[in-house]
Amino acid sequence: MNDQAKNRNVTAEEQRLQASETREIHWKRWGPYLSERQWGTVREDYSANGDAWDYLPFDHAHARAYRWGEDGIGGICDRHQHICFALALWNQKDPILKERLFGLSNREGNHGEDVKEYHFYLDATPTSSYLKYLYKYPQAPFPYEQLRRENAQRNRHQPEYELVDTGVFSENRYFDVFVEYAKASSEDILVRITAWNRGPHAAPLHLLPTLWFRNRWDWGEGFDKPKVSRQQGLEGAELFGLEEFHYGKRWLIAEGAPEPLFTDNETNQEKLFNEKNESPYVKDAFHRFLIQGQREAVNPAMTGTKAAAHYPGEIAAGQSVTIRLRFLDQNPSDGRKSGKDFFGPAFDQVFQQRLQEADDFYKVRAGHCASDDAHKVQRQAFAGLLWGKQSYHYDVRRWLAGDPAQPPPPPERSNGRNHEWTHLYNSDVISMPDKWEYPWYAAWDLAFHCVAMALIDPDFAKEQLVLFMREWYMSPSGQLPAYEWNFSDVNPPVHAWAAWRVYKIAGRIHGKEDRKFLVRMFHKLLLNFTWWVNRKDPEGKNVFEGGFLGLDNIGVFDRSQPLGPGNFIEQSDGTSWMAMYCLNMLAMAMELAHQDNAYEDIASKFFEHFVYISEAMNDIGGEGVGLWDEKDGFYYDVLHLGQAAPLPMKVRSMVGLIPLFAVETFEPDVLERLPSFRKRMQWFLDHNPEVGKHVDMSQKTDKGNRLLLTIANRKKLERIYRYVFDENEFLSPYGIRALSKFHLEHPFVLNVDGHSNSVDYEPAESTSDLFGGNSNWRGPVWFPLNFLLIEALQRVHYYYGDGFKVEFPTNSGCQMTLWNSASEISRRLAHLFLRRDGRRAVFGDSALFQEDPNWRDFILFYEYFHGDTGAGLGASHQTGWTALVAKLLQQSGE
Repeated sequence: MNDQAKNRNVTAEEQRLQASETREIHWKRWGPYLSERQWGTVREDYSANGDAWDYLPFDHAHARAYRWGEDGIGGICDRHQHICFALALWNQKDPILKERLFGLSNREGNHGEDVKEYHFYLDATPTSSYLKYLYKYPQAPFPYEQLRRENAQRNRHQPEYELVDTGVFSENRYFDVFVEYAKASSEDILVRITAWNRGPHAAPLHLLPTLWFRNRWDWGEGFDKPKVSRQQGLEGAELFGLEEFHYGKRWLIAEGAPEPLFTDNETNQEKLFNEKNESPYVKDAFHRFLIQGQREAVNPAMTGTKAAAHYPGEIAAGQSVTIRLRFLDQNPSDGRKSGKDFFGPAFDQVFQQRLQEADDFYKVRAGHCASDDAHKVQRQAFAGLLWGKQSYHYDVRRWLAGDPAQPPPPPERSNGRNHEWTHLYNSDVISMPDKWEYPWYAAWDLAFHCVAMALIDPDFAKEQLVLFMREWYMSPSGQLPAYEWNFSDVNPPVHAWAAWRVYKIAGRIHGKEDRKFLVRMFHKLLLNFTWWVNRKDPEGKNVFEGGFLGLDNIGVFDRSQPLGPGNFIEQSDGTSWMAMYCLNMLAMAMELAHQDNAYEDIASKFFEHFVYISEAMNDIGGEGVGLWDEKDGFYYDVLHLGQAAPLPMKVRSMVGLIPLFAVETFEPDVLERLPSFRKRMQWFLDHNPEVGKHVDMSQKTDKGNRLLLTIANRKKLERIYRYVFDENEFLSPYGIRALSKFHLEHPFVLNVDGHSNSVDYEPAESTSDLFGGNSNWRGPVWFPLNFLLIEALQRVHYYYGDGFKVEFPTNSGCQMTLWNSASEISRRLAHLFLRRDGRRAVFGDSALFQEDPNWRDFILFYEYFHGDTGAGLGASHQTGWTALVAKLLQQSGE
């Protein structure tokens, strides 16, 4: 515990986190770990051609049992996802029971897959002691086919057709359905569901809080089949008893007199495949019972593997109804209590107490925002990050081979997607980019999640980073799995950066740095670094070809695809990422060397490797050709086509800004404590004088000279910064664009073998279908790279101080330090979400979101943002890396 914590009362949530970490109390056993889309995922795809979207589409999801996971609305589950709970709804007009969020598949959307619902993560604590979720449910029939039809008619040059565009929210004819959870203890979970009718007239609404078991018994795994059944002995409530092989007995109490419904979480073979069902009670029974009037669809014996408490009703205009439930591990009927005893004043007091404890926790951990609006944005950003956890299961070997109790999959799968990753066995709670659009981890996304997460739950952040280094994730070759559509794709190597940042943040919070964590990460990262060197530097010239590196269609070509024999791209970003990787490893090695001087040797290795890479950026293989363009003052990718002369691809993009990230400073006392490293460094500099431009020790302090390591020396930095801070180039009112606005009027065009390839500035969704048709790095603002740039500017300022000033904006005549420049970029990013002059930039031109009091304060944290207007684009709940705004508000304010 740090000094600050010693001088204050430790909050209740901090106490729960401590008890969870020491395994005294399993406060994190239950949480919002339920996915929001399991259909259309690779895990559920057993096709011959790898078409996951068609193999298990949305139209099958309500009737077909999933193999590897479950999905639901506003749901929770245990960390192993054996027992699931979520909300189902029906407005008496929809053609299907609303059990999961609807959206378009990759081919249905004119800009790729896209959820077509409105849901919001409003609050959460790290132990899920309090959770709050909002779903907006139209009172009109949900326009499934209208959304599909209209989006199918649109092309990539047109905007997406959204749910609000259909008119179903006109005259406020919708329900606001709030789902809240509060833990009375780690195993006593209170549920409160409140539905408001925002419309002008009374409207019917059926609420069906639903509990079910993930199907683990149909696949030949030998598990005993769990069950849930109706229990007697509790007046004034319905009591559901659960028996599950892992957790034993549990009970769910539903207040009042709801109608209990039971079925099994098993596929309706008759409906989908015209085959006889072994049992008449199947997954879609509640839909058939409620909407089609088939009373025989539910089990009259009141038992099964899926159950719901059906609350029918009508809500008057402007009024609300609330239902209460309680899930616990003690039999409530043992004490012969009335159901009312579990839902009296003490029930609501638990919610009040947990909410107050959440307020106390965030005041301590998240810093003080000057305005209520900023506090609201930051709190919802953290909420989205915490709601974004998912219980994720994927055994690639078994997935490829198929299950013993099922027909064998097509033989083509043995050489299909992910067949080289048979060691991979995932069964963990993992931070996801977006639980609908990306309900699978992405390796580089996760690194950014962990840095934001470290502010509120540093132990979970550390656990996530260590997890991906474990031998059932990392390939034996040292490669990290990218994402389930192709584990072999290459994401930027940012995990060393994340480990170092999480180590420092956690140290500040706990008052003691976790050396064991750093050692574990460092040794596994050595394997990953070696994989990069062996696989992505084919000519051994310290210039790297990383592939698309997460930036999708930022380049002229699809960089994830080979260009043919003898053709390749020397990547400015790939090479710079590796230089940054060296510096992160160097920082860790020097930290570890303070207690073990054996690490000085490996520190020397990363110092020298960094210098070699930096030198290669300017002179590849000593051939006088580099990635730096002296005339333009910018870094570019260089294209090699056979025996032709190397061709710089002069696109001013984030590819040329990533070299700025490779910068690190070290204090004189750090060097003083490492004599072996210091001596070796000096010898290397004496014998390689040409590398001095990447090593600066000119800045003196009262303790000696600081050390600065950077790809770009001060003169080059000054030239690049002119582009970065130019509002006609990279500087947007809302951060740094991924592509310079210069290319709006000056597209880059490259003609190769009679084919014209071009890149132009597109501030919103890209019209290019390069890299799968869902790629948008040609102008929008992206949070992760903006965050890295801000940190890089701060480090350069730390070295040079106020003596290094820039024009900000360029040509404005206003001189500003790099620290203040970084703060200004940070504020511009924050102003994507903060209300200014009555508007939030993220909501674009939507009058409903901008003006309506029941919409305007519910924030969506998008995947990326319009380069000129700041409007949110892409995945609407990618609060993973966009949650970095919470960190920016904490450190730079509004």
